[in-house]
Amino acid sequence: MKLFSHLLLWVALTFSACAAELLPIEKHVAEAIKSPAITVVHFWAPWCSNCGAELAKNGWSTFIDTNAEVKFIFITSWHNELGRELLAKNGVGAQSNFELLLHPNAARTEEGRMTQFLGLPITWLPTTWIFREGQLRYALNYGELRFPILQQLIRDTADKW
Repeated sequence: MKLFSHLLLWVALTFSACAAELLPIEKHVAEAIKSPAITVVHFWAPWCSNCGAELAKNGWSTFIDTNAEVKFIFITSWHNELGRELLAKNGVGAQSNFELLLHPNAARTEEGRMTQFLGLPITWLPTTWIFREGQLRYALNYGELRFPILQQLIRDTADKW
C-alpha cells in the first residue's frame, strides 16, 4: 500500500510539473478541449503537401461547415502567418466553430521543431486529434485524412463510452 501511495504521489507531482511547463497555446487548447462538445485539434503547415491535399476541393471547409456542432482548432506548426492566407483561399477560417492558432516555434529546423503538444507526441504533419470532455478519443498521427473516416470517428466520439 505504501508503494502504491508513493506511486500516486509521483504521478500527481509529475502531472503538475508538466502542467506548469505548458506553453500559453497549450493552456488555451487544454481549456477548450474540456468542453462536453467534440473538439478536433488539427496540426498542419502551409508548406506540407499532405496538408494541402486535405484543403483541396473544399475538403476541410465542407467538413467544418457540415459539422457545425464540432469545434475545430487548427494549429499551424512552426508559426507562419502565410497559413491564414492559404486557409482563407480554401474557404477555411470564417466558420464560427473554427479557431486558428499559430504555434510559437519560428523554425522548421530539428532543434526548433514541435515534438509534443499537451504531453502527446507530434511526429508527422498533418496530425489530427479528437477530444471530448478533456479526453483524447482518437489520434490520427500520420498523413492526410480521409473525411469519411474522420466523420465516423466523430460519430463514434459522440456516443457514450
